[in-house]
Amino acid sequence: MSTNKSTRRDFLKAMGLCASGVAVSGCGGPARRTVYRTPAEKPNILWITCEDVSSPYLGCYGDIFARTPNIDRLSGESVLYTKAFAAAPVCAPSRSCLVTGVYATSTGTQHLRSDVKLPGEIKCFPEYLRSAGYYCSNNYKKDYNFKDVNVWDESSDTAHWRRRKPGQPFFSVFNFTSTHQGQINGSDEEFFDKYTSKLKPEERHGDKKIPLPPYYPDTPFVRKIWTRYYNLITFMDKQVGDLLDQLKADGLADNTIVFFFSDHGLGLPRFKRTLYDSGLHVPLIIRFPRRYQGLSPLRAGKRTDRLVSFVDFAPTVLGLTGLPVPGYMQGNAFLGVMAGPSREYIFGASSRVDEAYEMSRCVRDKRYKYIRNYMPHLPYIQPSEYPDRAEIMQELRRVVAEGNLTDVQKLHWTPTKPLEELYDTLADRYEINNLAEMPQARKILERMRRVHRSWMVETHDTGLLPEAEMHIRSEGSTPYEMAQQISKYPQWRILDAAELVGRGPSNIPKLIRLSSSSDSVVRYWSIVALSVLGSGAPQTVKALNQRLGDSSPNVRFAAAGALCKLGLCENALGVLAEGLEEQREESVLYAAREIQGLGSKARPIIQQMKDARQQYTNADGTPINNNHAMFIDWALKNALENCGE
Repeated sequence: MSTNKSTRRDFLKAMGLCASGVAVSGCGGPARRTVYRTPAEKPNILWITCEDVSSPYLGCYGDIFARTPNIDRLSGESVLYTKAFAAAPVCAPSRSCLVTGVYATSTGTQHLRSDVKLPGEIKCFPEYLRSAGYYCSNNYKKDYNFKDVNVWDESSDTAHWRRRKPGQPFFSVFNFTSTHQGQINGSDEEFFDKYTSKLKPEERHGDKKIPLPPYYPDTPFVRKIWTRYYNLITFMDKQVGDLLDQLKADGLADNTIVFFFSDHGLGLPRFKRTLYDSGLHVPLIIRFPRRYQGLSPLRAGKRTDRLVSFVDFAPTVLGLTGLPVPGYMQGNAFLGVMAGPSREYIFGASSRVDEAYEMSRCVRDKRYKYIRNYMPHLPYIQPSEYPDRAEIMQELRRVVAEGNLTDVQKLHWTPTKPLEELYDTLADRYEINNLAEMPQARKILERMRRVHRSWMVETHDTGLLPEAEMHIRSEGSTPYEMAQQISKYPQWRILDAAELVGRGPSNIPKLIRLSSSSDSVVRYWSIVALSVLGSGAPQTVKALNQRLGDSSPNVRFAAAGALCKLGLCENALGVLAEGLEEQREESVLYAAREIQGLGSKARPIIQQMKDARQQYTNADGTPINNNHAMFIDWALKNALENCGE
């Protein structure tokens, strides 16, 4: 991609979207991609996926402490990808992207967890396979952030290719949850009974030799948790071996293309939920039987550094089965006769996880990683109920509180984030040395900035809209369709406003003007920016007070939170308390999170918080749903604790 001005077609081509036989709006050619000849015998395709595993932590990726003989053996029979990346560092947005071939930020499914409506034109790719005669099974996790209909022939904990009709080709997914972050908790006895006891003595890891990343403190408990993770990975490796044995026993190994990959990085702080390679870089191993070697880019046992993104998986599977790829898909097939040119960049997005709001985006080429933090005032590690329950988080917070951290270990515990981060991933594997302020990296920074902004615009990134506002503007439609309409989503204006957050006090006059914009999201970002500046100047306070009656819930609540943080809670707290009575759960969650951030300043509305919790919990104390209601309950629980309740 040129570092100078480029057309939309140039951009799409550079991203791997305008390839041979590919037609995307702006690329020219027909509305749908070229239909390639179906193979004489359709291959079966097996996806073996695991949860929360970063690519370096397998033997075939060079980890000498990993004990993964089955995956290593599979690697020797496969093509190993050294630069494969999830599009989000947490499960549901990643799975949404995988199953649709569209970035979660385009469909509005980027928030964990939610229930977003998809437009009729976007279908999960197994639907196309089923229409072509494939039997499609999923064992078992879906977790797409949208309600899926008619995606699978069967999705259950017993789903299997063995339930298909005789001779019917299949696409089957098996997802192993044994490496999920939730599995590392519990007593030593519980962990031994459930996992370690299932490993032979020679397969078990001891904690003394386990290497730790430099941003982790070396304590006995930290070593224990990391040892558990290595043991979980070995346990998962045995599950992979068992499944491959089933495939062989059924006589299907010779006509089944096997994918092995993880949904995102390790389920530990500074891995999962972050846009560093530790959160996005995943293992990807693909085995081609001899009869399908023509679809493989390399001989078995070889490795490639071709950049691959989760958004590429759906078009790749369709291409392998000889099916046309819908024009709405944003990825590019990387295997078979439909394979396009190698992409120059991969992209990632971090948005709300549980009750913790975030808005960061990244772009990476084969060497450099650029991260843009649109909420730099928020810490890397925010208070959040689910991860805070984990023993590893409690241990890390203990060490942080004691002040026993090196400079490198302190980086991820700062109260704020830089606006921009730039890393040389070849020289700095752990992404510790931020080059964004280095004069010698200026040209690289500017190039990555442009690519990042172009990607957000070209893919209509709905993350620039607060979650509740996204749904408000999508009434009667879908976030994906809404974002295509400039009248509903003037993205350039909104993006310009969002980029002012954290830019300094010289922008206060402009922010005050924008706080009266005709567009509610422009107003929202201006209020966020004013809040970050923390200015108690009369004109700022006046602008914030004027927005307490704003028609947009997010603007009202952001203004109220900003005033309270300035010590001006008299009128603001009532606005937040009223927010807990909103009909839309996304709005209530935003108000609850603002209240949580006020600490003891929220004491005057304790009763309203207690009443609101009752609305979102059942008689037995469980939340009325596992999406926003649960997160509202968590936010208010912690808000009450902050007030001494």
